Amino acid sequence: MTQITIAGRAIGPGHPPYVIAELSANHNGDLAQALRIIDAAVEAGADAVKIQTYRPDTITLDAHGPDFQITGGLWDGKRLYDLYDWAHTPWEWHEALFAHARARGITMFSSPFDATAVDLLENLDAPAYKIASFEAVDLPLIRLVAGKGKPMIISTGMADLSEITEAVDAAQAGGCTQLALLHCVSGYPAPASDYNLATLADMATRFGVPVGLSDHTLDNTTAIASVALGACIIEKHLTLDRTGGGPDDSFSLEPVQFAALCQGAWAAWQAVGQVDYARQSSEAGNAQFRRSLYFVKALRAGDVITADAVRSVRPGFGLAPKYLDTVVGRVLHRDVALNSPVLPEDAGLLPGDT
Repeated sequence: MTQITIAGRAIGPGHPPYVIAELSANHNGDLAQALRIIDAAVEAGADAVKIQTYRPDTITLDAHGPDFQITGGLWDGKRLYDLYDWAHTPWEWHEALFAHARARGITMFSSPFDATAVDLLENLDAPAYKIASFEAVDLPLIRLVAGKGKPMIISTGMADLSEITEAVDAAQAGGCTQLALLHCVSGYPAPASDYNLATLADMATRFGVPVGLSDHTLDNTTAIASVALGACIIEKHLTLDRTGGGPDDSFSLEPVQFAALCQGAWAAWQAVGQVDYARQSSEAGNAQFRRSLYFVKALRAGDVITADAVRSVRPGFGLAPKYLDTVVGRVLHRDVALNSPVLPEDAGLLPGDT
């Protein structure tokens, strides 16, 4: 499985990186803002917009015990149910969001968190599914999604190798034939030093699927670097205002930064290219400034070329410097002027000599 295809776009080695704008909770409870984020993703050059499909009661329990209280981190002091009530994308918005994405010509899909979410997304004809990092251990959900016959992307934040293997096995056993994995660190934000991007190549080799990066760092360096190490997909949160006060705003990219990510990922992919030792077109004009052999004395036909009569200098219109020992000691076949290039015919060199 060297590539997958989402809505006609091939994703994998040899194709430009597929950049996903994660809308997440950055709508801040405002449908109009969610629509504007889709517009911003289009204008930034993203390939897709992803949302999350859950309600607080489908992802947690309306409970007040200590297990359901968040301690530390970005959402310290909040109750799980209240966080997800604040952050969720209302299901009655989904049809409008998908319709707006289609109208703007950008792919939209979602992360479902239970069977009812999958049913909703199937009714909306979502072209692919994303399994969130926290759900990578929910093998029944993975098998359910796999059975829908759509491309599936699984994010691996917090999962160890055995858990990733179980998730991949569940997806493939469930019928998924188009699978990709995202290396991820589920910190909000996450430091670049935690990412260990060398894992990407191992993951691609070990599982034989396209790999990418779900990036929660605060800038674009990690994501762009990942392209050079084999990332075929980049997922990053997009917000209209990092200071907007929403659940995810503070670790998301604003539109200008997201546009820079799309441009940087494309440039990195182009820079990786393929193995090629040939002179590149951008170098052609500078070849004349390489060193070559020049006469530093005026000589006449019949003179012997001595070592002090020739030097290796710039520009590069004469014989290459590697022919210095071949030229010295030869008899000139014609008169040569001071500061003129040494040419094969000056020393009677045949094509095989050079």
